[in-house]
Amino acid sequence: MSIPGIGAITATAYLTAVEDPANFKRSRSVGAWLGLTTRRYQSGEVDYDGHISRRGDTHVRSLLYEAAVVILTRSQADSDLRRWGIKLREKIGFKRSAVAVARKLAVIMHAMLRSGELFNRATATT
Repeated sequence: MSIPGIGAITATAYLTAVEDPANFKRSRSVGAWLGLTTRRYQSGEVDYDGHISRRGDTHVRSLLYEAAVVILTRSQADSDLRRWGIKLREKIGFKRSAVAVARKLAVIMHAMLRSGELFNRATATT
């Protein structure tokens, strides 16, 4: 709950969905497990990224999306994550940047669970 935009419900739902952070070899895998990465289609010469895959826990994915929207719109806390999301919003649009921030939140939360550290606003996007 030290992350701006993440409340008690989102943190609890994430923790119960992930259960043990050791289940994932890398923190990046959590984004794909929750369905927050793009679905890829490859066949012959065709190769494109589609919409998000929507696999995994629907409730946690929607809560992370809502938290990302709060970070991009209503949060006054200045963090690298928010600045990154706002730059991304200018390039690809609001909804896609919100999904990217939600995926990044899932990765950050997993790394926090593994290490036991609190959210650091200065190094949130690395």
